[in-house]
Amino acid sequence: MKTFKSLSLMLLAMTASVSIFAQTADEVIAKHIDAIGGKDNWKKVNSMKMEATVTTQGMDIPVTIYQVHNKAQKQEINVMNMTGYSILTNDGGWNYMPFMGQTAPEPMTADEVSAGKEGLDIQGELLDYKDKGHSVQMLGKEDIEGTECYKLKLTRKSGRESTYFIDTKTNYIVRSASKLKVNGQEVEQVMNLSNYQKLPGGIVVPMTMENSGMPAPINISKVEVNPTIDNAIFEVKK
Repeated sequence: MKTFKSLSLMLLAMTASVSIFAQTADEVIAKHIDAIGGKDNWKKVNSMKMEATVTTQGMDIPVTIYQVHNKAQKQEINVMNMTGYSILTNDGGWNYMPFMGQTAPEPMTADEVSAGKEGLDIQGELLDYKDKGHSVQMLGKEDIEGTECYKLKLTRKSGRESTYFIDTKTNYIVRSASKLKVNGQEVEQVMNLSNYQKLPGGIVVPMTMENSGMPAPINISKVEVNPTIDNAIFEVKK
């Protein structure tokens, strides 16, 4: 009888601990969403257009990004007076990079499309994550280049995982790490985010991004919130 009582107390303590961690994760997410403009403002975001520059090998490469929430995304890249693009929609994805020798658009792999579609949620995966079928686990704290961060693991409805590192002071995401499949092999992609700025409409976004897989910082110079975007720009011209 004593053994069962001890077991019962242990289970109660364990479930209480789980509850505390779950609550802490939700509190961290709530503070993060408030810091980047609040749920109400982000729920109004249905499209975005960004102008940016990728700096690599001594060149500043212009990039324009068009996004329609949960529907489509296009990145236009201009190199040596040639314009390439990546298009991703709910129907599939295509790349066309003439400066890399491509003469026609080529379809993305199934893995690229699967991972890319998750990025069509421009309001952010942490916003209403439970309603989207995702789950979040609190993994404590971790130092990221001298910044104390909360460490959260997001498990999407698809099963793919990402880890977010949220600054304990600003409540901004300073780093994300995701597992991606490239050429049949799983690789980790790390993205560092900084230079957060407040936009018209009240939302706050990072204006500088650095991808571990591409040693070239992306600096965003202009962001339009809820512009009218013609669906024709997402058509693949073959």
